[in-house]
Amino acid sequence: MGMPKYQVIENDLKNQILNGKFEYGDRFYSESELQEKYEVSSITVIRAIKDLVKEGLLVRYQGKGTFVSRSRKRRLVQFSDVEVFTGSYDHDNVSVVEIQKGNEPKILKEMNLKKTDYYYRFTRLRTVSNIPFMVHYSYIPQEFVNEKLKSKDDFKSLYRRFIDDYGIHLFDEPFEEIDELVTPPNAEISRLLNIGFSEPVVQQTKKTYLSEQDNKIGEYVIAYKKWDFFKIKFSTINI
Repeated sequence: MGMPKYQVIENDLKNQILNGKFEYGDRFYSESELQEKYEVSSITVIRAIKDLVKEGLLVRYQGKGTFVSRSRKRRLVQFSDVEVFTGSYDHDNVSVVEIQKGNEPKILKEMNLKKTDYYYRFTRLRTVSNIPFMVHYSYIPQEFVNEKLKSKDDFKSLYRRFIDDYGIHLFDEPFEEIDELVTPPNAEISRLLNIGFSEPVVQQTKKTYLSEQDNKIGEYVIAYKKWDFFKIKFSTINI
C-alpha cells in the first residue's frame, strides 16, 4: 500500500522548509498554488498544511496567508552550565554537610508526594581550591534512598547512588530548571558560601522526572551558586 498523497506532499514541503528554500517568516505557498503544483484537491492540501502547522513549521494568519514559522521549532536549543574555574583552580570537590529526613507539606507538594510520604534532604557544598561556590539542597523521595548507608560520603554523588542502587540514570531523564538572581534567603547559605547578606547568588531550582505521565519526581533541587561562578552557553542543532 502506497503512502497517502497528503503525506507525500507534507514530506516534500517539509524538506523544502528544512533545506533552506524558505527563510523564517517567508510567505508560504497558497492553497491554490499547492493544488496546481501537486494536482490534488483542496482537502488533500489542507490536511498536509495542518500537519505542518501542528509541527510548528508553518503558521497561518486569518486573511493574510501561511508563513514559515519564526519559532524555529525544528531546531533543538541546548544550554550548558559552563564551569568558570578551569585553569588556575584545582578540580572541584563535593562534601555532604547534612542529611535530614522530613515531610514538610510545601516540599511534598513540589515533589508530587502524598502527605504521608517522606523525603530525604541532602545539603551538599561544592568547593574549588577550598573556595565554596555552590550549595545544593537536594530532596529525594524516601523510596530512592538506600537507608542502609550511614556515611555522608556515600551520598557525595546522588546521581551515582541512583545508578548503583536503582539502575536509574538521572542525567538521561527529563527535567525542568529555573535560574534566577536573588540575595541569599538565609544566614546558612551566606555562611556556607562565605558571602555577605547583600551579595547576589544564582538560585537554581530543578526537578528531574522519572515518569512524565504521572509526574513522578526523582530529585527536587534548590541550589545557590555564587554569581561570579555562573555562566551558561546556549547553542542550537538541527533535528
